[in-house]
Amino acid sequence: MGTENVICLKSLTKYYRDVRAINGLDLEIHEGEIFGFLGPNGAGKTTTIRLLLGFIKPTLGSASIFDFDTFQDGVQVRKLVGYLPADIKLYGKMTGNQLLQYLSNLREGTDWDLVEELRERLETNLTQPIRSLSRGNKQKIGLIQAFMNRPELIIMDEPTSGLDPLIQQEFYKMLDDVKADGRTVFISSHNMQEVERVCDRVGIIRLGEIVAVDEIHDLKERSIHKFEIHFSGAVSTDTFRTVDGIQDIVVEDNIVLCTVLGKPDAFIKTASSFEILRLISHEPSLEDVFLSYYGGN
Repeated sequence: MGTENVICLKSLTKYYRDVRAINGLDLEIHEGEIFGFLGPNGAGKTTTIRLLLGFIKPTLGSASIFDFDTFQDGVQVRKLVGYLPADIKLYGKMTGNQLLQYLSNLREGTDWDLVEELRERLETNLTQPIRSLSRGNKQKIGLIQAFMNRPELIIMDEPTSGLDPLIQQEFYKMLDDVKADGRTVFISSHNMQEVERVCDRVGIIRLGEIVAVDEIHDLKERSIHKFEIHFSGAVSTDTFRTVDGIQDIVVEDNIVLCTVLGKPDAFIKTASSFEILRLISHEPSLEDVFLSYYGGN
């Protein structure tokens, strides 16, 4: 993974009249990484993407891609980016081939051998009118147009929406190929398993503000851990009440059930002062991490 910053946000803020969509975003995304952007509807994900592509002007702060200001140099930025929006809208009267040719005419450098390769990998029909295709097949065409110019940066919003599981797996392999080329991917998604599977780092946005940015492993280390410990004898609840981060503790004779926020080191050290017969740790998923930042809401 490179050290160059492909995307750089500095105090990026956007208001729609009196409504604050995002506030003071600071974020750097590095060359060659796959970055996941997580948040519920209304958190500011789509507004951030629209600012990245220069579709709207920031109220305050700045966004740059390859050192180009995304609004002032929007045309140059879009030459370097492949983009797949959520709920993509395509020209229904065209066939997939006609649409891809039309889009190719808008920019230089389409690799038609790559288009054919992507068509085969995604099992895409490009000969029928788009309006006759299912949602999943329309999504495949959207993916092809995002990848077909070998862009240095690909920005996608819910990229696997409507795809069947086998095609999703092929899409993940396509991401692996992009990363192997040293190119960069920015994915906004609700699919936690997907983000955990493909992303190097993840950012979580809440109410228009970024609340966490880190590698997935490190985020999970700081998230919720659930423990079930069987001791050789009875233990008291009071033994664990003062341990940092402990919540929802239940003691039943020689069994302790609890939740620990953040690193469990203090809890484990306290428990190890007693004889342990069995320890069960339920490792957090990315979804657990996400919910810990959103309080379950």
